[in-house]
Amino acid sequence: MVDSTREREVVRSVPTGLFIGGEWQPAENGATFAVDDPSTGTKLADVADATPADGMRALDAAEKAQAGWAAVPPRERSDILRRAYDLLLERQEELALVMTLEMGKPLSEARGEVAYAAEFFRWFSEEAVRIDGGFAVAPNGQGRLLVMRQPVGPCVLITPWNFPIAMGTRKIGPAVAAGCTMIIKPAEQTPLSMLALAAIMKEAGLPDGVLNVVTTTDPAAVMEPIIRDGRARKLSFTGSTAVGRKLLEQCADQVMRTSLELGGNAPFVVFEDADLDVAVEGAMLAKMRNIGEACTAANRFYVHSSVADEFARRLAERMSALPIGRGVEDDVVVGPLIDAAARDKVSSLVADAVQRGAEVLTGGEALEGEGYFYPPTVLTGVPRDARMRHEEIFGPVAPIATFETEEEAITAANDTEYGLASYIFTRDLARALRVSERIETGMVGLNQGIVSNPAAPFGGMKHSGLGREGGRVGIEEFLEIKYVAVATTA
Repeated sequence: MVDSTREREVVRSVPTGLFIGGEWQPAENGATFAVDDPSTGTKLADVADATPADGMRALDAAEKAQAGWAAVPPRERSDILRRAYDLLLERQEELALVMTLEMGKPLSEARGEVAYAAEFFRWFSEEAVRIDGGFAVAPNGQGRLLVMRQPVGPCVLITPWNFPIAMGTRKIGPAVAAGCTMIIKPAEQTPLSMLALAAIMKEAGLPDGVLNVVTTTDPAAVMEPIIRDGRARKLSFTGSTAVGRKLLEQCADQVMRTSLELGGNAPFVVFEDADLDVAVEGAMLAKMRNIGEACTAANRFYVHSSVADEFARRLAERMSALPIGRGVEDDVVVGPLIDAAARDKVSSLVADAVQRGAEVLTGGEALEGEGYFYPPTVLTGVPRDARMRHEEIFGPVAPIATFETEEEAITAANDTEYGLASYIFTRDLARALRVSERIETGMVGLNQGIVSNPAAPFGGMKHSGLGREGGRVGIEEFLEIKYVAVATTA
């Protein structure tokens, strides 16, 4: 357990101002907002609450730094990311504690996120020196075709509260590697992690104005003028589909390049031939990572009727045994949800499913007392008309339904407007390939419950977004392709 004195020391070490042009600054009007601990509801810190004018100052700084930053050699950009990678690992304990305090996830998971976040910096430090182009003889022999890749320009990055450091490095890493400046707005629930990350980037040698951090409780008012201004040329957003649609409309006005990683409704399909030990372990990872507050979290469980009872029994046994409490406490596995609204939504979804005939095997009711806790919950017999079959739960609830045929399972899995991640458990290789090809998601976990990897492209289909982050394609989102027609005759 971390003592309260240590908690206060670590929180006080994090800057709480806006980070603009390489300097920590108060908001123009001096306003601040409170950041709370979701496990107790108590205030951790007061952070600068930016105005629209502050947002435009951040855009000015990014625009001013763009030309010089684009001219910095790739190796220098790579070295900055590598130093930041080393610093993240060096400060892993402090960063993990900040994250646990403002977001709620257990320290063990927070440490894992810091390590995961650092890997994006290492990956893109290597990609920075591999930005290539092309050269070819024109088909008719009359001239040459030269292709080059250049930074797209100032970027607007908007990150969510559930992975407050990793979602930052997944966007900052390729932007830095490509030679783009940026304005980043973290979620108001978890700004401290991003502010700590900005301090590390400055320490790693990132030039002033390349990264600008704007914290605010009025993101629509602050970010829309930046997007509509015309000087920013790229938006990368992770968050809800509803907000993503609004941002896409705003970006259309300036024909701004966009990457949108939006909502999910991941199916978790267990066939009759699956190894149930592997499937249950995968379910625990896919459902309970980040307390279920993940866009990739398994949201709908479809289990073949011949193994459904056994799978449900084992899953409920595992879920009911998970210790619940403050994330800073030893052995705690399940922390609080992010806020009261999140807890109330989960409660409402469970009540709706039960009212429609679902059976509760474990959990099922919010915990009394301080903090926003909801116990791990397993439901069986969840009907198709239950809201949780169609809405993202974002909490530790596993709703189970059954199927009889492969075709039925695929149809059920695809019965959603979302298409981010899915999970398939079977020992039949031919079936695994068939289902992976037909399932309508951007990522598939085959006999495993985690799909995220910095070396792999992350993103979805349908209403789950546009573009990809991570992998070799991740940097392409921050680069423009320019073709030069070269004359070879006098």
